[in-house]
Amino acid sequence: MKGPGLFISQFLGETPPFSSLDGIADWAGELGYKALQIPTHRKDIFDLGKAAESQTYCDDIRGMLAGHGLTISELSTHLQGQCVAVHPAYDIPFRRFTPPAVWHSPEARTEWAVSELLKAAKASGRLGLNAHATFSGALAWPYLYPWPPRDDDLITLAFSTLAERWTPILNAFDEARTDLCFELHPGEDLHDGTSFERFLALTGNHPRCAILYDPSHQLLQQMDYLAFIDLYHDRIHAFHVKDAEFNPTGRQGVYGGYADWRDRAGRFRSPGDGQINFTGIFSRLAQYGYDGWAVLEWECCLKSAAQGAREGAPFITSHMIDVAAQAFDDFAGGTLTDAERHACLGLPPTVPEPPADGNTAQP
Repeated sequence: MKGPGLFISQFLGETPPFSSLDGIADWAGELGYKALQIPTHRKDIFDLGKAAESQTYCDDIRGMLAGHGLTISELSTHLQGQCVAVHPAYDIPFRRFTPPAVWHSPEARTEWAVSELLKAAKASGRLGLNAHATFSGALAWPYLYPWPPRDDDLITLAFSTLAERWTPILNAFDEARTDLCFELHPGEDLHDGTSFERFLALTGNHPRCAILYDPSHQLLQQMDYLAFIDLYHDRIHAFHVKDAEFNPTGRQGVYGGYADWRDRAGRFRSPGDGQINFTGIFSRLAQYGYDGWAVLEWECCLKSAAQGAREGAPFITSHMIDVAAQAFDDFAGGTLTDAERHACLGLPPTVPEPPADGNTAQP
């Protein structure tokens, strides 16, 4: 595992050092981060179009980051990926993610979003990145709860359409030799293991279809986030270190009653302040040989961003495991002969032992 990394989306601003990639890189490097996960929706931070077409631009970005002791963990197209599939209920709220030219045409919005993902595949390839972070978008999310009773073919159509839109994108990432990692997140059609499996099957178990593992979203859904690693470790190729807590009351539970973040039963917290068992997570990922980045995504309803970022790098570093190259009891081990193994188990030897005097002649 590599780390600590920092997803910088929540830190972007209009004033230095948060108004430029160079400024954020200087700030993050001073805090002890080793990599940045870079969002691609702001040209002033990272020009996705240029990165897709220009190796020089990509080399310049990598050189600038190296000057601050940093590299790129992944690029992110969370906002563009969200717009690959948008239910009409979200047409207006998601306008903020898209250029005005596509606001009044769902088809144009989808075409724009797909083109952004195709650029991201090319850029990831030029940058030599192993993974990319994104959202799946959602056509079926408003029908999550089965009331009124829903038509099964409605969900079938939603997922087949989703797979149809994403398969060419997955193919582009395959050409770039980069895994496309979907953050499983409420509000997306891919929000848990069951929905991911359904989508994966419709893509023909595409080799580049992967998971961005974020335990906070699983805790708030009351999933077993450690067992999730056991089930899907071969598809987990990106990792957000984000904490959460779930404290149901007599008034609300998982759905939160439309309350704001501070007043919800489920709340995001800075790492170490919530209920997530990060020791168990880092141990599971180490056990299965996860070799991607551990990236802080700061989202907390109480703690400031500055404090969360300051505490995040040492928190991740303290949980990373330098996997042992040998067993702890190797010093006491030894190899037995075949005859000794049989003797230890009280079994006759497979071949008679030669006489003690060395005479091998048979009577």
